[in-house]
Amino acid sequence: MFMRIVADSCCDVSPKIQERTKIKLVPVTIQIGDKGYRDDSNLDIDSLMEDMKQSPEAPKTACPSPQDFIDQYKGEEKSVFVVTVSSKLSGTYKSAVLAKDIFLEEIEKKFIYVFDSLSASIGETLVSLKISDLINKGLKENEIVEKVNTYISEMKTFLTVKNLDNLAKSGRISHIVAKVSSIMSVNPIMGSKDGDIVVQEKVLGARRLLKRLVDIIGEQGHNLEDKILGIAHCNCLEKALAFKEEVLKRYNFKEIVIVRTAGASSVYANQGGLVIAF
Repeated sequence: MFMRIVADSCCDVSPKIQERTKIKLVPVTIQIGDKGYRDDSNLDIDSLMEDMKQSPEAPKTACPSPQDFIDQYKGEEKSVFVVTVSSKLSGTYKSAVLAKDIFLEEIEKKFIYVFDSLSASIGETLVSLKISDLINKGLKENEIVEKVNTYISEMKTFLTVKNLDNLAKSGRISHIVAKVSSIMSVNPIMGSKDGDIVVQEKVLGARRLLKRLVDIIGEQGHNLEDKILGIAHCNCLEKALAFKEEVLKRYNFKEIVIVRTAGASSVYANQGGLVIAF
């Protein structure tokens, strides 16, 4: 491949997707109390989840440095496409752009374009798959940029959080609200709005939650037969598969991919969380 795809580690990929796209991931750093984690292939997600559960402090993430991106811009490929988590959620986009400026000025002249995914997790994955598909079709750099930016503007991302502990620890909601929500099985559905994540509605019960997510696809999705549905789960594969089965009963997506959340996405989705994008 004469073009390279780079993304931060909020982009959740499976081994098959990594092989399909040849994507290079730049690790995010995760901090829980005094303990730091590098979000790469060596990270033990189960241990991370347990440490989050036991810590009285909310976990924090830090974006990759410009140097981290510069290291991935190097190589024989003449063009580099970069996908980052939404600039409204992290400084990663700015870091990737700064790295581009430094690279072009001090190291080498090549085509580098940084996409603000306006999303996270599986949303970044779908953007990366779109870039890979266009590269394989032989499109030129500017054509890829135009089509991918259109794709990003039309993409929908939704997040459901079963465990509200991290939101309570960070002070975004009260511990009482988190406990009551857990007891009553109140499930918030959050969506991406102009790159920010906002609560769109709350659903009572796990079964109603999945049904509502399926309904939302029909309400907000268009030309689904030409699109990929992405599903990222935080240690809840059975829920992801059940959701997929319900989707297949009603819609005819071109493809459905399921991945497990890596470190950074697991911090926000937390145990039992589900992220979908289309």
